[in-house]
Amino acid sequence: MTTPNVPLRIELTFEVPGTPEQVWDALATAHGISAWFIPTDVEEQEGGRIVFHMGPADSEGHITDWEPPRRLVYEEPGWAGLVGEEEADTTPLATEFLVEARSGGTCAVRVVSSAFGTGADWEQEFFDAMGEGWPPYFEHLRVYLAHFAGQVATPFRAEVDTKSPADDVGAALRSALQLADGAPGDAVDLRGLPAVVEHVGPRHLVARSTGEPAGYFAFLAYEKGDGIVAASVTGYLFSDQAAAYIERERPGWQAWLEALELP
Repeated sequence: MTTPNVPLRIELTFEVPGTPEQVWDALATAHGISAWFIPTDVEEQEGGRIVFHMGPADSEGHITDWEPPRRLVYEEPGWAGLVGEEEADTTPLATEFLVEARSGGTCAVRVVSSAFGTGADWEQEFFDAMGEGWPPYFEHLRVYLAHFAGQVATPFRAEVDTKSPADDVGAALRSALQLADGAPGDAVDLRGLPAVVEHVGPRHLVARSTGEPAGYFAFLAYEKGDGIVAASVTGYLFSDQAAAYIERERPGWQAWLEALELP
């Protein structure tokens, strides 16, 4: 029998706007996490459940440390099952958030995820992917805290799978938005909705609506494994008009993704 004694760990630090209390609200409550990450349920106490709704699968854990507004730790026992390794001999995936106030009305957020595995290739690949996956979401957190702190999001998502390289898919997303050389502050048209660019990267772009509904849109190219790369758009909307917009426009966003010009 193998013993899970091979350490796995990632550690990242981001600076975001807001007070420690505002940042804590965004990191440790259901409405906060769901407004920049994915739909999440949280029992706001030590020992409480935390459930991340990840489309076809959920990841459920429990909170092991709850120290508002400074420190949050939770563990997910079934993380290996997210990549089809349900029988793997691993320890729970522990994730810690530390919030530290800085001058100028910002906070440093340190996130550390760790577990012990057996040294299998898929374990390190999982942690490598997680290390690449966090930065885009922290761009969402930055926009949320800067413009919508404390508000409840109505989210929507559209996605298509491709076999093109992720950088090519990212370039196709920018091209479709007429932002091949875009930069933060540029105006952009989101299928008839006026917006301003908040972030541009090779595979990730965030634009904030300046019309109705208020909110922001994230465009992302990411590797799903087995040679599949997804092109996605996720909207986080903060308006009474959000539900009507999603019902009316989500099919159009799906068609927009399907029409991307890919090599």
